[in-house]
Amino acid sequence: NKLAQKDGAAGSFWTGALAAFVATPCTGPFMAAALGATIVLPPIAALVIFAGLGVGLALPFLIIAYVPTIRSRLPKPGAWLDGFRKAMAIPMFLTSIGLIWLLGRQIGTDALGLSLIFLLIVALILWWFGGGQMKGLSRGMATSGAMVAAIALGIAALPGEAAMNDQKMANTSTATLPSEPFSETRLSELRASGQPVFAYFTADWCITCKANEAAAIQRTETADAFSAAKVAVLMGDWTRPDPEISKFLEKHGRAGVPLYLYYAPGEEPVILPQILTVATLTDLLTKPV
Repeated sequence: NKLAQKDGAAGSFWTGALAAFVATPCTGPFMAAALGATIVLPPIAALVIFAGLGVGLALPFLIIAYVPTIRSRLPKPGAWLDGFRKAMAIPMFLTSIGLIWLLGRQIGTDALGLSLIFLLIVALILWWFGGGQMKGLSRGMATSGAMVAAIALGIAALPGEAAMNDQKMANTSTATLPSEPFSETRLSELRASGQPVFAYFTADWCITCKANEAAAIQRTETADAFSAAKVAVLMGDWTRPDPEISKFLEKHGRAGVPLYLYYAPGEEPVILPQILTVATLTDLLTKPV
């Protein structure tokens, strides 16, 4: 904040850096697919994506700086800004709720309860530190030590790989449309047996994926049609990094999820649109490919 208060280009640069630092966590549910793509894209393409994000963050500042009429129409500072600032905390809370839900999907309700206790402890530490600031007291070292201890305990309480895999299986077992975990070996076995296969690749942080699952994939009509046609369903869960799924996505020209493929017996795979309906899926079983 001290750097951002400097005059000239240096102050402008650090103001932008501070804005990006504060705003980036809010983009989590919306930009996760783009950021995930940077993991598998070549460096130049990844830098283009980050440059695009930077331009998007800077665009309001640029418009205000170079269009005088907009500057003249900006509302004057006043007490209303404090209410506006508090109102803008609501999207931050909604983002936190979304990320906590995602965490629960990965680690289960018991571990999620421990995570919420961890967040409560962090909030109490920060509240105590803020109270000291209001009184002019220096509590920086004690606060830093308490935060380090809380983080260390939080890491120690995290569930292991086996617990996370069990939670993933539990999530799959309650689905309307049952599926098997995706692997290229299993896909080859099913295709060799002449069975039709629907393979879809998803992630809990992918809003488009979740919308498609709710509106089309995990629907009774779809499940009944697939069951009658004996369609095998393979699900590739990319919520956490999976090298095999990443390579498969790249092979099909995709840098991220969603990806939907239908394999009719003896035919080349059909790449389905990224926005699905029940009819999109059930028509695959009644129309020639």
